[in-house]
Amino acid sequence: MPIKNRFAELLPEITAWRRDLHEHPEILFETHRTAGIVAEKLRAFGCDEVVEGIGRTGVVGLIRGQGAGPVIGLRADMDALPILEATGLDHASKTAGAMHACGHDGHTAMLLGAAKYLAETRNFDGTVALIFQPAEEGGGGGREMVADGMMERFAIEEVYGMHNWPGIPLGQFAIRPGPFFAATDQFRITLAGKGGHAAKPHETCDPTVMGAQLVLALQTVVSRNCDPVEQMVVSVTSFETASTAYNVIPPSVTLKGTVRTLKDAPRDLAEERIREIAAGIAATFGGTAGIEYERNYPVMVNTAEETDFAAEVARKVAGDCAEAPLIMGGEDFAYLLQERPGAYILVGNGDSAPVHHPEYDFNDEAIPAGCSWWAGIVEARLGRSPG
Repeated sequence: MPIKNRFAELLPEITAWRRDLHEHPEILFETHRTAGIVAEKLRAFGCDEVVEGIGRTGVVGLIRGQGAGPVIGLRADMDALPILEATGLDHASKTAGAMHACGHDGHTAMLLGAAKYLAETRNFDGTVALIFQPAEEGGGGGREMVADGMMERFAIEEVYGMHNWPGIPLGQFAIRPGPFFAATDQFRITLAGKGGHAAKPHETCDPTVMGAQLVLALQTVVSRNCDPVEQMVVSVTSFETASTAYNVIPPSVTLKGTVRTLKDAPRDLAEERIREIAAGIAATFGGTAGIEYERNYPVMVNTAEETDFAAEVARKVAGDCAEAPLIMGGEDFAYLLQERPGAYILVGNGDSAPVHHPEYDFNDEAIPAGCSWWAGIVEARLGRSPG
């Protein structure tokens, strides 16, 4: 099952789809144009059923094989990022302040390419559910599609996802079983004291000093509270104050940040300690701490059997499949894997700018490998029964 010749033939067409999507990026759930194009193409390919509006702007297309069998889901994300593109390419974003800086245009195009092939050949039993998801970049589109009853409505039994990855050789694959992408929580801490003139600090309760102490103290959640063999990140990413003058101590400051973990116990520990440390430091200086802690995407966990299967398909396509590293970024395919067994794989984008970078671009030469993996998953998992 090497790269299929059909995808080499389709490469110019799929590339054109991808570049059109790149020129017209849409953010979060505002993927109306993209979803419309996806639905139109799925119908043109001859999909047996195309349903729009799943999880607000998601699309699901069904392709039925030649005989009875299970239903497997293949998922691609459609949304872009609020980033100003700096590639200078002919197909660069035409929407100011938005760009496909994570390659979701490539993911959508590859799954569309696989859909065209599968609708043509139908060399399988059972059904393929083609899942095109909005709002992966922070909106929880996967969660919304699951909450909309997608799994039950289409009787999906397994799910598979794929993401391009700069730094992995072009068209090669990497995967790992178990926890793979991190849980992504965020916090907002408002430290309140008493403002005043900077020349009279003794008359104030200075929240900037509280904040400075808190930034440093939060580093001990990882270094002195978390078991060293566990993975955890606690990062303060914003320190905001209402004061713009050199001689004014503000009445409050706000810190924002993120927590990344790969297991539930460290995740619980991080929230507990952040709340305790913030409240304790504020009290020490005579102030108060208002703490908002939000749990976002859960840990994305590949199931063992399906990971082995996905890796074997990748080896047949590319000749090898490497062990992927643990990744402390988040991925809302986690919501689908909480509902059904499945696996998420990385396909190499080669030596490119990193994702979420204004100079990033999806490498179109990865398309045949990605499409072949999608098709291989279906034909191997839903192989035709004898006679």
